Amino acid sequence: MLIEGLVLDCVIGINPWERLVPQRITLDISIDTDLSAAGESDAIGDTIDYTSIAEAVTNEVQGSSYGLIEALASRVAEICFEDPRVDYAEVTLRKPGAVRNAPTVGVTIRRSRVP
Repeated sequence: MLIEGLVLDCVIGINPWERLVPQRITLDISIDTDLSAAGESDAIGDTIDYTSIAEAVTNEVQGSSYGLIEALASRVAEICFEDPRVDYAEVTLRKPGAVRNAPTVGVTIRRSRVP
């Protein structure tokens, strides 16, 4: 499952001026799970609902106030694992305009339910 280019605004950053106004971030979320049941049944109950994940992430991010993008990306990964069917999640968080002369900076967090 993939959610790509989710654009959200939140308070993020360690500099005092970054704490004053929400900034734009973008998220790519990739989730691995067994999709065979949904492929056979064509039933939403047999898969992970990407709309529910996007809504949960949106609610968390827009109400958050993190200093580091690493911490926020980790929290987004935790949200993905609230569904017990998720085996692996990869979250890429980008913060456009954070570094002069670069269109964006970011991190990729990878988490697995089993080592």
